Amino acid sequence: MPGDKEEQEGSAELREKPRREEEEDEEAVDAMRVCYQGFDPAAYLQFNYTPPRADFQRADSIVPWKLACLHRAFSEGDMQGEVLVDVGSGPTLYQVMSGCEVFGRVVLTDFLEVNRRELQRWLQDGSSSLDWTPYLEYVCQLEGRRPSASSEKAARLRSVVSDVLPIDVHRPCPLAPGTIPANGADCLVSCFCLESVSPDLAVLTRALGHISSLLRPGGHLLLIGALGESYYLGAAGLRIPVVPLDEAQVCSSLKSSGYQLLQLSIYTLPAEMRVGVDDVTGVFFAKARKP
Repeated sequence: MPGDKEEQEGSAELREKPRREEEEDEEAVDAMRVCYQGFDPAAYLQFNYTPPRADFQRADSIVPWKLACLHRAFSEGDMQGEVLVDVGSGPTLYQVMSGCEVFGRVVLTDFLEVNRRELQRWLQDGSSSLDWTPYLEYVCQLEGRRPSASSEKAARLRSVVSDVLPIDVHRPCPLAPGTIPANGADCLVSCFCLESVSPDLAVLTRALGHISSLLRPGGHLLLIGALGESYYLGAAGLRIPVVPLDEAQVCSSLKSSGYQLLQLSIYTLPAEMRVGVDDVTGVFFAKARKP
């Protein structure tokens, strides 16, 4: 009957539309992957992890703020277990300096081989494009230890990092099977990753759901990200697009991905921290739990 034919054609069109959208999303993600082929770990570290953004004498410097948020979260006593996975480590180590005291196994991950090599160099012989000693000293002070205990913390971190693995947050299974326990990690940390590798908010939220598959029920997610940022420099002259987030979008993405938001803190960049390597206006720190 004519009516049945029209209905079938309409249903086929509805099925085709999501497929087209998925193909467009995949093309946009592929474009992001191509963009990152020019990423320079040394330049990125110099842009973001040296003064004024990493000035440990200034109370309003962004890096001390992030380290303090992480320290508080890991010292509150509600995160327990054995395995901590850092999703999208980049070439940085600061995000696991507090967590390495709580968890017996730390897994670092990144999509880019150049970033994994940067991490492995420090783990193997201490060589790095950035001296992490001031970071280790500052975290020791937050923990009530002398700055001289930084060498002990460095040794602890090296002893508990079991792997530096490839990851792709745009895949339903971001890590290779068998790399973490079958029931998932006890805690995930992810800093400046999802908004920096996603073409839009919908893809970011989907990626948040993908990494949720790495976390056991009852486990915690610590998420740090940029607010109001549309680009950052991944190398000299390389502008990498970023999803410009606001506080409401962060909360909505966590909720739609099944997380219970426990804490949300906001840092607003003072003028001196806006150094021309991005257009970020603030940073969020979220602590969430997977029911």
